[in-house]
Amino acid sequence: MRGDRQEEMAAWFRSLDPVQPKEMVGLWSGLGIPSDHPLDGVLENLNWFGKRFHSDMRADALLFTWRPGRLVPLEPSFLPVRLAIKLAPFGRTFVARSWFSYLQKMLRARGTTASLRLQALDGIETAAMIYDKQPIVDYFRRIDDDEIAGMMCVRDDSRRFFFKLRKVMD
Repeated sequence: MRGDRQEEMAAWFRSLDPVQPKEMVGLWSGLGIPSDHPLDGVLENLNWFGKRFHSDMRADALLFTWRPGRLVPLEPSFLPVRLAIKLAPFGRTFVARSWFSYLQKMLRARGTTASLRLQALDGIETAAMIYDKQPIVDYFRRIDDDEIAGMMCVRDDSRRFFFKLRKVMD
């Protein structure tokens, strides 16, 4: 059963306006929104930067800061999402951050890792990013002119991970 914070966040997300996939094109910095999900705080601890959406509707699903000013797209399939959720307490530690920074070069994606398209959520079509090799869909809704809300859905898991994205100006 989902907790109160999960229900509250899901209701907030549903209240937001949908987004068209073409509006997502570009580089976005990300930040998790606490929602009592096991992954809360993990991405930030590992120096998650955000996401990049290309004009061909392909995406770099997971962008991390490798060195100052240097972004590295990682291959999500290297760590199955269900295992990542189980390892979440470790993912918030200093040791995990150190190991992860060391392993990033080996985990680098060799190309884009997801597709962006219009997909229905609760009967409303909105931009969605479908991972190529993971059972994950990230749905997007508009917070305001500068920010987009994201809701990560893992197949067969009722818990949702929430985050926000802010467009990085070129």
